[in-house]
Amino acid sequence: MLIDFHTHIFPEKIAARSIEALVAGIKREQGEDYGGGQPLTFRPATLEGLLQSMPAAGVTRSICLPIATKPSQTESINRFAEGIRSEQALSFGTVHPADPNAEAVLEDLAARGFKGIKLHLQFQLYDIDSPEVIRILKCAEKLGLLVIFHAGADIGLPPPVYTSPEKISHVLSEVRGDHLIAAHLGGWAMWDDVERYLVGTPVSLDTAFIRQFISPEQCKRIIRTHGADKILFGSDSPWENPADTLDFLRSLDLTEDEMDLITHKNALRLLGESECTAN
Repeated sequence: MLIDFHTHIFPEKIAARSIEALVAGIKREQGEDYGGGQPLTFRPATLEGLLQSMPAAGVTRSICLPIATKPSQTESINRFAEGIRSEQALSFGTVHPADPNAEAVLEDLAARGFKGIKLHLQFQLYDIDSPEVIRILKCAEKLGLLVIFHAGADIGLPPPVYTSPEKISHVLSEVRGDHLIAAHLGGWAMWDDVERYLVGTPVSLDTAFIRQFISPEQCKRIIRTHGADKILFGSDSPWENPADTLDFLRSLDLTEDEMDLITHKNALRLLGESECTAN
């Protein structure tokens, strides 16, 4: 079983232009020649594109992670997220830190059966240790909602970094942290700080979009010292093919038990499911 805990889709009518805008941001930050003229995505950024790509990569289930970049988008995004639920795909909801009714949004999401929310504070322009975000993290903890968030720098956005490993560590004085998932192994392109501030904490980390940017040695060290029981397989599809992410993890020579935890057992535990109910 392979559960991809970090994927992205958009409604059909806006998918192409959404990816076009994100690619433009990457080119702006990394240079026009980034990617060597090759497409930066491997599949269409739609639900159909996701579902069609999963069998070839061996993915049995995908978790989709939407982002509200302003409060007015929240309800329409969450309606879309609710509408795509199936055995193959599950979407988290979203909320914006600037929404004065953020707690009510979270309560509604919990009542509608959502398992968690996604924050991307590089787009939402709030520090993770700001009062506005901490109130969301506290409310989610009370409601039993997971919170997955972009961590570290972003390949397509300029500084400052709103969710650095050090700032993530600050919120652990406010919440337990076992409902938090820091994407990109805790801090994209900031993995020395991940080892300094996050390794050994209750926060889970995912493996999305790290394969080409972290040394195998450091990746394996973080997994081992943090604990494979707090690592989730994630690809960041459509930006990376899950098959490539899986090949990278296999190259680390992790044990079979560690790989089972990373590829599906940790995900099932956090989602409150068992292997029997998931099959």
